[in-house]
Amino acid sequence: MRVHVAFTPGEAVPMDAPLGIVVDVLRATSTISQALASGYERVYCCREVDEARALRDQLGEGLLGGEREAVRIEGFDVGASPREFLGEPRARSVIFSTTNGTRAILETASRADEVLLGSLLNLDAVAAAARERGEDVVIVCAGFQGRFALDDAYCAGRIVQLLGAERSDAAKATDAIASAWPDAHEGLLARTYGPPGLEDDIAFCAQVSALDAVPRLSRMVDGSAEITTR
Repeated sequence: MRVHVAFTPGEAVPMDAPLGIVVDVLRATSTISQALASGYERVYCCREVDEARALRDQLGEGLLGGEREAVRIEGFDVGASPREFLGEPRARSVIFSTTNGTRAILETASRADEVLLGSLLNLDAVAAAARERGEDVVIVCAGFQGRFALDDAYCAGRIVQLLGAERSDAAKATDAIASAWPDAHEGLLARTYGPPGLEDDIAFCAQVSALDAVPRLSRMVDGSAEITTR
C-alpha cells in the first residue's frame, strides 16, 4: 500500500491510485461529513450554481447549500458551515456547491475507482476505511483557488500518519507539516489566506475524530457526485 498527496486537484491528473481521498477541511469535506452524520441521506456535489438549482428542480426536494468566496450563495438555503447542519435534517438531501471542495470531489470522481472524503472531524474513520481497502491511495487537497492550501496539507498529513503506508515525497512533506502543529486548531489557524470571519468554523473543523461517518462517492447523477455513507 502506497500513499501520495496531490496538493491541488490538478496535480492528481492522471491519478495513479484506485482510491482517492478528497480533503477540503475548511470547509466542504467537514461540512459533508457533518451533514451525513446528522442524518441527511445524501449530498449532491455540483460544480456550478445553476447546476445545483437545476438538480433540485429535477429531484423535487433538497436543501440548497454552498458558498462563493466563503459567502452563502444568494437564494440558497444555507451556506457551507458544518455548524448549519447540526440538529435534525431539514430535507432528505443536500445539494451543495462550493468554491474549491465540490470541484475537487468531481475531479477526483472522474479519476479514481473509489472516492472517500476526509477531514479532521472523521480522521480516524476515514483512515481506517482506507487501511481496510489496502490499496494505493492519493489524497487530493482541494487547495485555495487552484493553489496550495496549508490547512488541507495539514489534514492530509494527519491522514498519512495513520495509514502506515509507503509514502511519496509529497506524503512525507505533509507528515512534516502535520508534525509541526500537534494541536489541530493551531494547525488550521496557521493558514494565511482566505477571508476573515471563519473563526468559529475553524474551531469546529479542528475537532479530531468527532464523527464516525465516512462519506464516499455513490454514483454520478447528471454531472453531480452523489455522496453517501453506504
